[in-house]
Amino acid sequence: MEWQRLIRSIPDWPRPGILFRDITPLLGDAAAFAQVIDALAAAVRPWRPTHVVAIEARGFIFGAALAPALRLGFVPVRKKGKLPAATVEEDYALEYGADRIAMHADALGPGTRPVLVDDLLATGGTAAACDRLVRKVGAELAGAAFVIELAALDGRRALRAGLPVATLLSV
Repeated sequence: MEWQRLIRSIPDWPRPGILFRDITPLLGDAAAFAQVIDALAAAVRPWRPTHVVAIEARGFIFGAALAPALRLGFVPVRKKGKLPAATVEEDYALEYGADRIAMHADALGPGTRPVLVDDLLATGGTAAACDRLVRKVGAELAGAAFVIELAALDGRRALRAGLPVATLLSV
C-alpha cells in the first residue's frame, strides 16, 4: 500500500469547516512510516542541515524519527511555557487561532543550519514563526520539509523568499 492512502480526512474537526488530515493510520504502519522518513531524509539531505527542528506536537513525531536517520541532533520547538530553561519566543497565527512558540535559547547558534520538519504546511504561519525563532539565535534554516501540503492555502507564500521547501504530498 502506498503511504499516502493511510492519511485520512476528518471533516469538521476540530471545528466546523475544517478538514483535518489524520496521520495516525500512517504512523501505525511501520513500513509506511519508514517510507516517509526515508523520503524526508532524501529530500533534506542535499541541504546539508546541522540539526532537525520540529514543531510540537505532530512535527515531533517526524522530526524525532528523522534526526537519527540523518545523524543529527533534534531541537524541539514547543508552545510557550513548556520548556524549562531560558527561551526565545515568537507569535504565530493558525487557520483557526493564534499562539506562541518557544525554543531553548542555547539550542542553536551562529553557523548552525537546522532543517524544519513538520507534518503539515497549511497557511505557513507556524513555519514562518519557527524560521524567525531560529534566526533570533543566529542560526539559518537550511530548508523546511513537510509530509503534507494543503496547496489551496498557499502556505509557501508565508515563508521567507528563497527558503528551500520540500513536501511529500500536496492535497
